[in-house]
Amino acid sequence: MMIQYEIKITGKIQGVGFRYFAQLKATEIGITGWVKNSRNGGVLIIAQGNKTDINTFIDYLQIGPTRARVDKISKYKMQLLSKFKEFEIKS
Repeated sequence: MMIQYEIKITGKIQGVGFRYFAQLKATEIGITGWVKNSRNGGVLIIAQGNKTDINTFIDYLQIGPTRARVDKISKYKMQLLSKFKEFEIKS
């Protein structure tokens, strides 16, 4: 069953390739949606997939790329309004 989450991540995650890391892992796992930097220095992700894949994706996000430091990840289940075809980086 397809579900959608809004995922907010804080820490030292801008300028370390975090969005590219998220896109790579999402594509590997089969997650669709998007990632972008937020104004407060964090990262915002909308992710669609099945529950197991989303949880695996969040596990990868907790680790992050080499130079990242993830302080907090919060996720909110959202209503699925439309399906994404891929996982993209938004500016």
